[in-house]
Amino acid sequence: MSWLGIAIVVVGLYFAIKAVGFAMKLAMWALVLFGAYWFLAPHLGMPAPF
Repeated sequence: MSWLGIAIVVVGLYFAIKAVGFAMKLAMWALVLFGAYWFLAPHLGMPAPF
C-alpha cells in the first residue's frame, strides 16, 4: 500500500469517527427531547406519546 493509500485510510477513519460521534450526539438529543415531551405533555394538556 502506498503512502497516499495509507493517508487516505487514516483520513477516512478520522472522518468516520467524527460522523459516528455526531450521530451519537444527535441520538442523545433526540432522546432528551423525547423524554422531556414524555414528562411535560400531560401537564401541558398535550397528547401523550403512547
